[in-house]
Amino acid sequence: MAKTNAIPKQTQSHDLPGQVVLVLQGGGALGAYQLGVYQAMHEAGIEPDWVVGTSIGAINGAIIAGNPPEQRMARLHAFWDRMEIEGSAWFGAGQGGVAGAWVNQVMSNLRTISGGLPGFFRPSVAGMMGAHAPVGIEHAAYYSTAPLQETLTDLIDTDYLDSLATRLTVGAVNARTGAMTYFDSKRAPLHLAHVMASGALPPAFPAVRIDGEPYWDGGIYSNTPTEVVLDDNPRRDSVIFSVQLWNPLGPEPETLWQINGRQKDIQFSSRSASHVAEQQKIHKLRHIIRELVKHLPDECHRDPDVKELASWGCGTTMHMVQLTAPRLPNEDQTKDIDFTHRGITARWAAGHADALRAIEQAPWRQAVDPRDGVVIHDIR
Repeated sequence: MAKTNAIPKQTQSHDLPGQVVLVLQGGGALGAYQLGVYQAMHEAGIEPDWVVGTSIGAINGAIIAGNPPEQRMARLHAFWDRMEIEGSAWFGAGQGGVAGAWVNQVMSNLRTISGGLPGFFRPSVAGMMGAHAPVGIEHAAYYSTAPLQETLTDLIDTDYLDSLATRLTVGAVNARTGAMTYFDSKRAPLHLAHVMASGALPPAFPAVRIDGEPYWDGGIYSNTPTEVVLDDNPRRDSVIFSVQLWNPLGPEPETLWQINGRQKDIQFSSRSASHVAEQQKIHKLRHIIRELVKHLPDECHRDPDVKELASWGCGTTMHMVQLTAPRLPNEDQTKDIDFTHRGITARWAAGHADALRAIEQAPWRQAVDPRDGVVIHDIR
């Protein structure tokens, strides 16, 4: 896979106010955009203190957090090289125009659906036994993800991950209770099973059992795991690079095919805007409590009840830098299985360009209202 043009690693300070958090949404092949974002951060000398991911975001995040900084880009390239599928030869390169490109895309996607990806998944024997075969939740799927386990074993240094040099959190949903769970390396060691569970999207992929419980892809519950950062305790000043692969905004669809695409955009963007807006209100109230406490007489500060109420206040500021993957020409509802060289390279380059723009703008340096705890910077 062709690499994007690298820029010299920067040594100057970026005046980042607090910990650096990288939040990675789920979205299959769209995850190549995240690699461009991380590459720009890496080249600028901005390494995350904490990576949070769901689905493909958990996989990318585990490769980042599970390797020392000097090895991360090579391991990420190795992963996406294994994911890449050769484009269809239905039309030769440069032939067929727009129609030819569309046919080639369709043929490549059909190959992925029918044969899987060598380093990711392959058709499951259990899945061929029919929809009513009682094969068990760990096998009931159209594909087996055994190849992914082999790939991650090669590319993730679990000893380094356990060292907590970089914190990792991955989201998965309990298939039995429906409860969302965030597995956090700060609280307990993470294993490949946790990463695999976060990417176990049914019915394509089987559930992964952890401590006796079956887990599926966290994206079916919450595909944009920013809440785990905003709810973290104790809270810390942060710059959060929130990398979103699905855009809830889009043109009005006119065909059934377009409607299916818009439905996926809306579903997997997971109401991120409304979730963040709610968190903004909560953190604003925390800041207001802090300001109100300052106006109390000194004797009130010694009152245990007042101390308990004052503890709900907060003075941390979280800058959320939102980066959203752009739409590529001619992409449709199958974009999340577009593992062609063209698709991966284009999304990688887009993420790189967007993150460079964000780093150049450095919106976290802007003055903010002291009553605001969560400040949104939407990079378009």
